[in-house]
Amino acid sequence: MSQETRTLATKLIRGMGSYFKTCPCTRPSRCPHPYAIRYRDATGRQREEAGYATQDDALEQLAKLYTDKRTTPAQQAELKRDLGKKRFGEYASLWLGRQRHYAPGTVRTISQLLGSQILPVLESRRINSFAPTVIDDFITSMDESKVGQATQQNAFDTLKKILLDAHRRGGIIDDPFAGVIPPEYIPRQITIPTPDEIHALKEAGSDGLALFIDLMRGCGLRNGEAFAANINRMVADDVYRVTEQIDGVKRVRARLKHRRPGEFRETPLPAPVCESLLRYEKQHGTDEEGYLLRTQRSPYWAHTTLDYQWNAAKKRAGITRKLNPYSLRHFFASNCLSRGIPITDVAEWMGHKDINMTFRIYRHLMPASIGRAARLLESGL
Repeated sequence: MSQETRTLATKLIRGMGSYFKTCPCTRPSRCPHPYAIRYRDATGRQREEAGYATQDDALEQLAKLYTDKRTTPAQQAELKRDLGKKRFGEYASLWLGRQRHYAPGTVRTISQLLGSQILPVLESRRINSFAPTVIDDFITSMDESKVGQATQQNAFDTLKKILLDAHRRGGIIDDPFAGVIPPEYIPRQITIPTPDEIHALKEAGSDGLALFIDLMRGCGLRNGEAFAANINRMVADDVYRVTEQIDGVKRVRARLKHRRPGEFRETPLPAPVCESLLRYEKQHGTDEEGYLLRTQRSPYWAHTTLDYQWNAAKKRAGITRKLNPYSLRHFFASNCLSRGIPITDVAEWMGHKDINMTFRIYRHLMPASIGRAARLLESGL
């Protein structure tokens, strides 16, 4: 501790706070128990911290907190104080309005999670009152309401984004998630269609459904990205550029998930998928901008279009397994990983924001890596 800080701390200037011990020892200054401090933060809230081994440590922390508080502009401190007093419902609405990089589908999903899981429990709570115990109670309330693990994890992730934003802006002093164990969703065993089932679905479905299936199983697209099939996105004979998706509810173009406007990703374009795109263009044509999939009433497909065509094709093909269109994306991942393609590449092609998501879902599809590595290392030795 510097002499200046020691002098400041020893005098314990008014407003600086106090240090003490909570042990029952008769001579606290000589006992080995740690010191605690009490002070008021920049928002005027009284706080306590414990665990300081020596008196000097406690005094040094008080001096640091006091100096930081004095150097914080009054206007900034007032803004943080006002932010901390906001109700969670109001802050969540403001936060969501700032997420301009979110795709419309993501905004809808977050709004649903807020309305169904988060706001009924936390809407009226003030921002500055959030602490790890509050988060733990929220998780417990979802358990008691028998909310599914996948929904629990999504609700927890949404709440964390909102509250950490408030923490960064000064509305919450301490990290409200410190020590909190999040709900863990372990995906069920995924269902992967067989090549025979895929062939049967294509034979039983429309030309449009066959093209959709090829884009999903061959390029790993999401449903909305396949709805936006465009002949101009074939930027090379073996590369397809994914630039947008079609909102499956509103039937309008939307930015990609986890991408900002104008951003794109590229995926491999296997020869059968390339041929499927060219064949569909030749037989059905495109609109002025190159879009392929449309209906008699709309320029774009939607979820209802896909659901009707998929279920009809499954019935005609005699498929009784619980396959859905997203199963085709699982087929793509399985096809890549079983052939030794690095999972980092697969995550990029599929548009996953976090490779941990890819690893968690598809790790069991990867070939045994230790034995394979041993054989490769043997050849080098």
